[in-house]
Amino acid sequence: MEVVLADALLSRCGDPCALLRAVCAPLSAERAEALRLLLQRLAAGGTPPGEAEEALRRVAWEVALERCRPLLRGGEAAAAAGGAACGERLRLARAARGALRHCVQLCGAPLAARLARDALSELAAGGGAGAEAAVEALAAAAPRLEEPALVARCVAAALALVREEGEGEAAAALAAGRLLPALGGNAAALRRVWEGLLGGGGGGGGGGGPPRAGRALLALSALADAVLPRGPPGSGPGPDARLCPRFWRLVQEGLTERDGLCRKRARYLLKRALDLSGGQRAELRCPADESSLFWWSAEKDEKLMQFWETYILIMETLEGNQIHVIKPVLPKLNSLYEHAISGEKGCWLFHPSWHMCIYKRMFESENKTLTKEGILHFLELYETKHLPNSLGFSEFVIGPLMDALSESSLYSRTPGQLMGACPPLGMRLQKFLATYIMLLPEEEKGSFLLKFIQKMTSRHWCAVPILFLSMALAYIPACKVLGAEGLHALRDVLQCTMITHQILLRGAAQCYLLQTAMHLTDVEKVSLPEVSSFLLSLRPEESLRRDTMLWMELCSWLQVNDRSFRRSTTSDFEHQETTSLCQYVRSLVGEYLKTPASERENCLMPDWFEAKLVATMILLAADVEQMKNKHSGKSNIEWIELETFLNPLLDVLMKLGSNAYIPTLKTDKSLQLLLKLLQTCSLKCSNTQDDEVLVFIWKSLMMPVESILEFVLRRLTTNELSTVGDLDRCDLYLDLIPEIVNLCLQVSWKKVPSIKNFILSLTNASIRNLQERNSEEPKLKEQIKKVASMASLTAVCEIMHRKPEAHLDSLPSVDALKRFISFFQFNEVLKKPSYIEEKSRYVCCYETRASFEHCLSLCHLCEETTQGWGKIVARYVRDQWICLRFILNSFPTLAQEYEETSEMSLSTDERSRKFLQSALEALTILPSDQVLPVFDCMKVLVPQLLDSSESLCIEAFDLAWKIISSLSNTQLIFWSNLKAFVRFIFDTEVLAVAASAKGQAYAKIKEIIFKLIDMSATKTGVFNVVLSHCCRSWIFPTIDERSALANAFLNAGNYCELITEACVFGNVFRRDQRLIQDVHAFIENLGEKCAANVVTESTNRDDHYVRVCAIKFLCFLDGSNILHKTFMEDIFIKLLDKDKLVSRSRTRYYANSLQHRIKNRVWQTLLVLLPKLDQNFLCGTLDKVFQAGFGNNQASVKYFIEWIVILSLHKYPQFLNKLWDCFCYDEEKLKTSICTFLSVLSHFDIILQNTSEKKPALKKALIVVLQWCFNHNFSVRLYALVALKKIWGMCRLLHVEEFEALTPVIESSLQQVENMHGTGNARRNWQRIQDHFFFATFHPLEDYSLETIFYTLPRLSELAEDEWISLSKFDRFTDVPLPPAFQWYHSRTELRDLKPSDWSQQDMGSNSAETDSQTEWTDVQKKIIPWKNSTPSLDLEMVFQDRAAKLGKSNSRLIVVASLIDKPTNLGGLCRTSEIFGVSALVVGSLHYIQDKQFQHLSVSAEQWLPLVEVKPSQLVDYLQQKKMEGYTIIGVEQTAKSFDLTEYCFPEKSLLLLGNEHEGIPANLIHHLDVCVEIPQQGIIRSLNVHVSGALLIWEYTRQQVIKQKQQQ
Repeated sequence: MEVVLADALLSRCGDPCALLRAVCAPLSAERAEALRLLLQRLAAGGTPPGEAEEALRRVAWEVALERCRPLLRGGEAAAAAGGAACGERLRLARAARGALRHCVQLCGAPLAARLARDALSELAAGGGAGAEAAVEALAAAAPRLEEPALVARCVAAALALVREEGEGEAAAALAAGRLLPALGGNAAALRRVWEGLLGGGGGGGGGGGPPRAGRALLALSALADAVLPRGPPGSGPGPDARLCPRFWRLVQEGLTERDGLCRKRARYLLKRALDLSGGQRAELRCPADESSLFWWSAEKDEKLMQFWETYILIMETLEGNQIHVIKPVLPKLNSLYEHAISGEKGCWLFHPSWHMCIYKRMFESENKTLTKEGILHFLELYETKHLPNSLGFSEFVIGPLMDALSESSLYSRTPGQLMGACPPLGMRLQKFLATYIMLLPEEEKGSFLLKFIQKMTSRHWCAVPILFLSMALAYIPACKVLGAEGLHALRDVLQCTMITHQILLRGAAQCYLLQTAMHLTDVEKVSLPEVSSFLLSLRPEESLRRDTMLWMELCSWLQVNDRSFRRSTTSDFEHQETTSLCQYVRSLVGEYLKTPASERENCLMPDWFEAKLVATMILLAADVEQMKNKHSGKSNIEWIELETFLNPLLDVLMKLGSNAYIPTLKTDKSLQLLLKLLQTCSLKCSNTQDDEVLVFIWKSLMMPVESILEFVLRRLTTNELSTVGDLDRCDLYLDLIPEIVNLCLQVSWKKVPSIKNFILSLTNASIRNLQERNSEEPKLKEQIKKVASMASLTAVCEIMHRKPEAHLDSLPSVDALKRFISFFQFNEVLKKPSYIEEKSRYVCCYETRASFEHCLSLCHLCEETTQGWGKIVARYVRDQWICLRFILNSFPTLAQEYEETSEMSLSTDERSRKFLQSALEALTILPSDQVLPVFDCMKVLVPQLLDSSESLCIEAFDLAWKIISSLSNTQLIFWSNLKAFVRFIFDTEVLAVAASAKGQAYAKIKEIIFKLIDMSATKTGVFNVVLSHCCRSWIFPTIDERSALANAFLNAGNYCELITEACVFGNVFRRDQRLIQDVHAFIENLGEKCAANVVTESTNRDDHYVRVCAIKFLCFLDGSNILHKTFMEDIFIKLLDKDKLVSRSRTRYYANSLQHRIKNRVWQTLLVLLPKLDQNFLCGTLDKVFQAGFGNNQASVKYFIEWIVILSLHKYPQFLNKLWDCFCYDEEKLKTSICTFLSVLSHFDIILQNTSEKKPALKKALIVVLQWCFNHNFSVRLYALVALKKIWGMCRLLHVEEFEALTPVIESSLQQVENMHGTGNARRNWQRIQDHFFFATFHPLEDYSLETIFYTLPRLSELAEDEWISLSKFDRFTDVPLPPAFQWYHSRTELRDLKPSDWSQQDMGSNSAETDSQTEWTDVQKKIIPWKNSTPSLDLEMVFQDRAAKLGKSNSRLIVVASLIDKPTNLGGLCRTSEIFGVSALVVGSLHYIQDKQFQHLSVSAEQWLPLVEVKPSQLVDYLQQKKMEGYTIIGVEQTAKSFDLTEYCFPEKSLLLLGNEHEGIPANLIHHLDVCVEIPQQGIIRSLNVHVSGALLIWEYTRQQVIKQKQQQ
């Protein structure tokens, strides 16, 4: 109509120039649109010839430069600023753009060149709204440009805009949407644009590399018509993208981009290329190094289309990000591989990088389930299909696959797996890596594995991924492919494993990495020094220890490969050029003990690395020698090689006592090696007498014992230790002493007198040194002597404490030590010494440059010591308390025989008070990691003072707790300090004295108990330490504790909260915490196969061990013991109260919630206690059990309550009346619990076993059950019928004559139930409830066991798996044993072998399992994305209607009015439904709903493609009247007296659908404006549907009717 009017106006007007000028002034939005239309018609051929044409061009020139250009600048700037007239200005700018384009058509190249130059100048001057106006001008001018230089400048400007990041996003989109398509129409410009986009070099790129993938794809989408021409390949003026490998690489990159719009553009280009190729049926091939990235053949057109359709289906399905939609499509990947591989040639027909795009897209998905499915599918695919080798695969494995494998959550178990099983990803990874390596060509295996291992070091991996990757490497079949670089890479991975705090996982990873090195290393490419350096990265306390299978495996590997190792080329010593292990170790020992001739006396301590290395290699070589001798059949081993290793060391050690001129460095190294040998040997836990290597080493090292002791005594007691560096030597000497004592006790007692003389001399000399008075300005040498002397006394005390069999406490020096410590001024600190003299002494003594540098290093050391003197003082104070701890523990009464001084005349209490005050002072001055001995001293002191000095003891409690709290974030020192704290606070006597007084100390201890329990919620294992200590001390008190307390068990009653809380303890762990627990369980299940299980100390920090400890403690109690009986009854009552409290706090609770778990744990514990309770107690508490049965309980809790009731009534049938009373309540109270009591009756035969009068009980039971068989509730009837069947069977066996009259009725009823016809739910549920484990298999008496209570029944009742406690945990926890006569341990096999099933659940998995196992499918869910309508938006300013029109989207004439709806979720769903079915507009009450997250979550971007109109509810009447005038029929979705049935109503084409409010429907004032009301037919009881569902049904019915009409018209 507009075109007709424009043509009519031009034909009636004689002067079009005057008409144009008249329209231009003033230029409103309507006039601008009219101007655009007139120029369009003139450019289309309506211009007059001759002078009139020239005049028209002048007018067009004026309009372009004086009207359109200013409008573009001003209009777009105003639109960018916003405001009320924003829409009007945008309309004006759109019209100006069109007018400018037609002006260029009229004026040709001159105007185009003028516009281009002006626009380029504006772009060079700056961006903003002016830049957008300049782009519009360039877009208008581009098709008519002719000057090559100007064309090149335009192309460069366009590419620069496309490359621009950040704030230039809008300009880039505008350039791609308008300017590039315009340039694409210019043949001269297109080639330059193409080269610039794909980085082909110079042709007009304007500098800079190609734009990033997202921008490049944006530009290529805009140029699709130009670069994907419709003619034959290569026939067009521009490039054919299908023949360019760079284009396809860019498309592949776009398919895997994280930006969804970028992926959409890449799919669009791919579909367009495929559609073009399929339509042309041409022959084309894109050149590439391997198989072509893209090719097409007319002969294989059908096969190609099948491949690419499947490929696009998968890629589009992945956009949904929903695993239930994607999983059925995954089998299609298998068919892709079938199409992609040539069976004849065994090569790739389609480039494998296309498949990698699919997997990379899955790996980078936000949905971790999808990521896991993608990884598993990829690993399984390569394992099951023999794919041709491709370099791209290896790069993909090392790149995207390993990046995806770094996510810990992927290694979780599947729901069907038992705890402790290897996760599916772990197993699949092992098989994949082994298969992949075997299929690789030999020349590629080494490089691939090296890159794989190096990738493991390139990022901070978590403990779980590094463990399973290491395991996969260890399971690769042995092949010699790794050299020295690979061994170094494995060592780097070992360093990565040290980051995690999970010691067991860390140790297991080390074990697997060592096995990897042994399986994959080519020994001819590595040297023994490189191997030994790698071995030293393994920690003996975590993985490589002598008593493990791993050590023996290593020895075997060294034996097999001995003399095969590469000669070392990097060693500084020529003797290390050998290949024999023994020769290498001999030279290693010799070189280690060599010292430079110029070495000065005052040198620093050597690093321990070398000593550890030499000691480890000596032991390995010795074990390898022993293994060789055993293999050769030698019975008497002479240990020639081992003796050769040890001789250089023994030579030095033998001279230590007599030769004072041995260099200090040599003595340090020899003693370091000696200490490491002794410590490494002592790590072996097996019988030492059977270890021939160990015995020989010990015997050899016995020879220099006297020499060593003499040397150590001289160094410690004279003035030879004089510098801060000498304190490290002091530690070395003191660490040696206990090892030497242990050596003498193990091998020969003949050396014990020498030990005693040494201890005597060392003690006396140390006391003398400490008693010496210092000068007013103490010197460093004096203070170091005091520190060394106190450390020596500490070592003596520790040896006497740990080695009582040596009887060192009988030495005369012990009395002097006792006396000295008793009167020592504790917490005495050492004054910081003066360093001036020390510095001058060192600086003035140098003669050579070397000595000068040495003196400078010593001066630097002095300066550092000035700053670190506090650490030395802290050590000195700590050593004082270690000595006092020994004295307090060994001699409870301090120096009472000495009374000659006033200080000695203090009473024991006063002396203890003084010590405790000093202890509190020590806690304030010592660092937190040094307080352990102070805690131990307080353990002895507080029980003596709790009565007399309670406030002082409470202060000690508070201060100690403050320290423990501060340490809770540390890992290394927390646990030892916590154990000392627990021994101190929960000392038997402390607990007893506090409980007897019931004062502040008693309250404080209980407060600490609950603080520790709270700490356990965040730090697993804290409660374990507390409970284990208390249970052991209460049941098995030591001799000292018995003397202090008549019965330690009284404490259990006084602090029963500890046991009560332990019985229900346990957290609901986060997913990541459960994962760590699962992996721990998996490693533990490997047993001795994994050396970490043997080496790593079991910490019992699993939360289950708290309950295990409490249950074993309760099992140990004896009901005949009065104290035990009282305690158990108290616990029973407290647990019932806790269950009641939990039930009150939340009457309804979800399965596996914390409330459910606590209730479950309560009833498990009550079940354990039940057999130990007597009749009198049960008589008073059974009512509480029945009351608990009335609650709304989860299945597992219900089973335990029923079980307890059955066992109680079985043991005491006289309580049956309490059960009958439960059936007398009104139906309201029984509606949630009647099934519980009917279940009890289903085991009535067990209940009546101990009663002689069975018939009266049966009569009562039958009367009770029969009335419930007619209940209106189906479930209740089923339970009643099960009970009736049981009771009636008992009546028949006992021949109860009173019921003969009821026999026909009951038996016919039961028979009718059994022979129920049909296959409905009733028959199925009847069969299921009879087969259910609680009625069919479970026996309340025979199945009473720990395994049933804590593992089998929770498993069968489908409780969360982390609530199952297996018997293995009861076995592993040995702190508290079960009583020897304990019988109830294992479940019956019949019950243990059952699988979980609940009769009330519907059939699950019968069909889905079959579907999942299929390799192909019949149909899959497909997201409909018509590619021809999926061109990415290129015009950001278009309103929704224009955008939809540009996409070619066919909208209907249906309008949906949702202004009355106010819930964003309903509006979001309606928006999505309306867009899918092509509704012409959705009317909402406010456009603000679009920004709501709930709306966006449900609309999934539909609002971007659907016209949205804002009409407020108050404006609806006017809006409806307007639409009526436009010919729309107003249809309301409402139930009225005259409403039409939806199935019978025929929708007009122009329909307006009015939806009502969620709660009120359509208001009365709007109903009379409706032309018709339509209602949805219903079959159910509920009156109304959700408004979104109602709207969706009507929208679909309208769409269905319109589709039928269209088909009929066709």
